[in-house]
Amino acid sequence: MARNSRRIHLAAVYVLHHRPWRDTSRMLDVFSREYGRLTLFARGVRGSKSQSASLLQPFQPLVVSWIGGGDTAQLTQVEAAPGLSGCTVPLPPAALLSAWYLNELLLKLTERGDPQSAVFDLYHLTLDQLRCGAVIAPVLRAFERHLLELLGYAVQFSQEARHGEPLKVEAHYHYHPNLGFVEISGTQPTEGFSGRSLLAIAADNLITPEALEDARKIMRIAIDHALEGRELRTRVVARAITRAASTRAAS
Repeated sequence: MARNSRRIHLAAVYVLHHRPWRDTSRMLDVFSREYGRLTLFARGVRGSKSQSASLLQPFQPLVVSWIGGGDTAQLTQVEAAPGLSGCTVPLPPAALLSAWYLNELLLKLTERGDPQSAVFDLYHLTLDQLRCGAVIAPVLRAFERHLLELLGYAVQFSQEARHGEPLKVEAHYHYHPNLGFVEISGTQPTEGFSGRSLLAIAADNLITPEALEDARKIMRIAIDHALEGRELRTRVVARAITRAASTRAAS
């Protein structure tokens, strides 16, 4: 069967982004477990009689069918799918910006048409955790770390970059995205990341404020490196919200 005439039946997807197309239709950027990231055209879903408009929203697990391929695939069927934990409540308002951040990372770090089932499962699990009220910061740090690993940008948290030696609890290290962690010489370093903190991150143990904050800083450096200069709009929005909150607090 030719690529342009292929039919896909009830594939697991999430809508990452959508925008109007013509008078009553939408273009959907979706992330599929089996087919990767692709664009689907959903006809007639903006009309008052559409029964699928409420389903074709970000953060909702779906199974969909389509016909065609390339840039001309047409949505033919959509159904809601269950989450992992049985949580059916919407995302809490406090988690919405974080969820949009996940979507933007997938849009900018994955390739179109490249199946990434493990990335889909990670995203699915992370949204489920946010939906069920998990603490946001550790969930985001775990998503960032494991996403980079799956996409080939892994941060090596367990060994020193130059000599391959295990990280030492009492030492401090600089992080270089092209290299890794390099030990800082001197007996009383005032910068960098402690070995204790890095080993906690390696064990997914983000209990202490130091480990959580260091994970945030390191993941930001690593993600910026993977983005190759592209800006994340969700970061811009987050900074604007922080500035607005600071202004209100000071007034």
